[in-house]
Amino acid sequence: MKTHNIALLPGDGIGPEIIAEGKKVIEAVAEKERFKIKWRPYPFGADHYLATKELLNEDALKEMGKMDAIYLGALGDPRVQPGILEKGVLLALRFYFDEYVNLRPIKLLEGVECPLKNKTPKDIDFHVVRENTEDFYVGIGGAIPKGKSKQLLEVKRTLYNVKFNLDIEADGDELAYQIGVLSSKGSRRVIKYAFELAKKKHKTRVTAVDKANVLSNIYGLWRKVFEEVKKDYPGMETEYNFVDAITMWFVKQPEYYQVVVAPNMFGDIITDLGAMIQGGLGLAPGGNINPDGISMFEPIHGSAPKYKGMNRANPIATIWAGALMLDEIGQEKGANDIVKAIEEVIKEGKVRTKDLGGTATTSDMGDAITGKISE
Repeated sequence: MKTHNIALLPGDGIGPEIIAEGKKVIEAVAEKERFKIKWRPYPFGADHYLATKELLNEDALKEMGKMDAIYLGALGDPRVQPGILEKGVLLALRFYFDEYVNLRPIKLLEGVECPLKNKTPKDIDFHVVRENTEDFYVGIGGAIPKGKSKQLLEVKRTLYNVKFNLDIEADGDELAYQIGVLSSKGSRRVIKYAFELAKKKHKTRVTAVDKANVLSNIYGLWRKVFEEVKKDYPGMETEYNFVDAITMWFVKQPEYYQVVVAPNMFGDIITDLGAMIQGGLGLAPGGNINPDGISMFEPIHGSAPKYKGMNRANPIATIWAGALMLDEIGQEKGANDIVKAIEEVIKEGKVRTKDLGGTATTSDMGDAITGKISE
């Protein structure tokens, strides 16, 4: 019987509650499909940071590097300055393990109310592949007062190190700036992943997102690489959408899309819109994927600290993220079992959390999905 070692980061707020339900469901499907899960919990989050001032440590990172995957609840706490936990834990893990793909299934389940008029589950079922380590999220920039200043900015990645040695002269008011970075290699690998995903899912179209009509340098490179990669997939239909246009078409005609690939910032924007048209953040899982390394899986919603300990959050996004994790580590049958169980519970409509118009608790939903798997 195969054993999978999983790093477990429950995190903050509702994180421990929703992770508990995710574990419950994964363990049920592991028993059914005859594999084992060995969990290795880590404390990194708000409580640990406030007690120790530590975000991550090298020993833990090295240990996680020997795991099969990472399962994350949620990060964020009002006692900690916004961005510290997100950058110091979530982004640090993404960058350390070079999780260059952010994978988001956008799928409307039967029984979930869609905010779009007359749209049904057959209309909303596509994937967004977001580049996860470059673009304007590399985290370099600054603020400069009036006058002259020097800035040395550096980006360190698995693919490259780059330094920006800036001599700045400003004759007006205080300025702020942010630098986005795309590389050919970084763009190529995520675009290739999108084409391979389209093949795996038996799709016929890949849509690339950018804003090359305005930001022509950075997204001109993105388009150049997309043109190169698509030559290896001659049977695949391809197209470009500007980010402002695709947000409009996600609302007007979501059934058109199959696989969408986007740079980091635009991918962040359109996947949140995708979560809304599939019924809300409580139904939206995400994967931070390195196809050749360690991947991390999480719900895309936040930690909702005001609901901590109330047993009322919807755990489906976390449970669904667990299905993505199983698929990535080679347990495709178990992953399908989980998604099918989620669909059946939602379709029946007997167990619904508050965000879905019901009164069921977090644990009620976890029990219902576990029960379906056991059946």
